[in-house]
Amino acid sequence: MSLSRTGVQPLPKATSTDDAVDLHPITRDDLHEVAQFLHDELDARVPVESWASQINPTWAVDQPNHGFLLRRQGRVVGAYLAYYSDRQIGGATECFCNLAAWCVAGPYRSHAIRLLRALMRQRGYHFTDLSPSTTVQSLNSRLGFVPLDTSTVVVPNLPWPVVPRDIEVFSDDQTIRRVLGGRQLEIYLDHRGAAAAHHVVIARGAQTCHVIFRRVRRKNLALFASLVYVGNRELFRAGIRQFCRHLLLRHGIPATLIESHVAEVSCTGAFSVSDRPKMYHSDSLRPDQIDFLYSELTCMRW
Repeated sequence: MSLSRTGVQPLPKATSTDDAVDLHPITRDDLHEVAQFLHDELDARVPVESWASQINPTWAVDQPNHGFLLRRQGRVVGAYLAYYSDRQIGGATECFCNLAAWCVAGPYRSHAIRLLRALMRQRGYHFTDLSPSTTVQSLNSRLGFVPLDTSTVVVPNLPWPVVPRDIEVFSDDQTIRRVLGGRQLEIYLDHRGAAAAHHVVIARGAQTCHVIFRRVRRKNLALFASLVYVGNRELFRAGIRQFCRHLLLRHGIPATLIESHVAEVSCTGAFSVSDRPKMYHSDSLRPDQIDFLYSELTCMRW
């Protein structure tokens, strides 16, 4: 893209010399510049301050960078954001790198692959890409990424009668912190401040199901909740009507998008819709060991 809005200086012209465009890891000191670039080049609906804050993860992690950037004559002309996390899977600590927003200004698109290569050269990580464009999907496939099953249904959020009555649904912070425990509470606290993460808990007796959803648009209509995480799939299936009722009456959301990778449901009125591809790259993990936590889906609103 080119910068053309009033008050924005034009980017330096590209040259044919690769050395003219420098590659660097994104550090904390670069965040405001990168945020300004993404605001100008990728999505002006997101304020610069929001870009800057959303680049920072809400969980504790010893991350090597925030991704990589390109500079030309000192100015940012490209960026590929990344979120890092350490996860316990099968009794072992597994390190993840989630590939997030990728944007390179028009004159420098030939350098875009350098950003991806820099990220993928980092050893010891499993990689996820949870919002790849059609072009990026093809590129990812050549690099060894495989698709996850993201078959999607949309469920209308209707004011169902509260049956069975032993299932409760709530979304206030105090109650969530009181009823969740162990790893479920850790996940909640890690994502409580994430910009795109909304939290709901389904409870039946001592059983709990922590659900994380994000608000999304389809056909430019901001009418949908999209599930990011379901902590107890059996309880979620039992309480899906109460959950959908809660989203409608408490959050004003008329429909919910559910991907098969997150939860399998059977609900009156549900129907299939086009999916949004998601991919991962790992030498050892199975698809069922991959989730969407600790990623751009919880941190970035768009």
